[in-house]
Amino acid sequence: MNASETTVPADDVAAYLDAAPEPRRSLVRDVFGTVAAAMPAGYELGMHWGMPGWVVPLERFPDTYNGQPLSYVSIGAQKNYVSVYLMGVYSVPEEAETFRTTWRASTGRVDMGKSCLRLRKPADVDHELLARTVAGMPVERFLETYQRIQAR
Repeated sequence: MNASETTVPADDVAAYLDAAPEPRRSLVRDVFGTVAAAMPAGYELGMHWGMPGWVVPLERFPDTYNGQPLSYVSIGAQKNYVSVYLMGVYSVPEEAETFRTTWRASTGRVDMGKSCLRLRKPADVDHELLARTVAGMPVERFLETYQRIQAR
């Protein structure tokens, strides 16, 4: 389901997860659980851009390029796959390449754009690497990276 297909109240993450169609419902819930358990303190969970995601609250960092909270990780149930948007990985190119290489070695394949990891089945997921990646960027580091990129 993408943002235009969502009939879930904008603030109801649980309803979004429950509304995901099978067979992606189980996968999106498993991935969500891994990310939620690994999430560093300081990020805020909510519905953002039509999907569950963790952001840096505007109260913490209001100086964003678009006036919206900075998105760290979002998870979406798309028509043919589950999307995991890893903005922390996207922000550091050398880490993105290491992530792709490690993910491919672990699962046998990686289907990833700049920040969007596409998962089609449970075997596509390396929960340990996903958790390590999410946990590896506390809010302070994410903000430092964002500010460094914006300064260019």
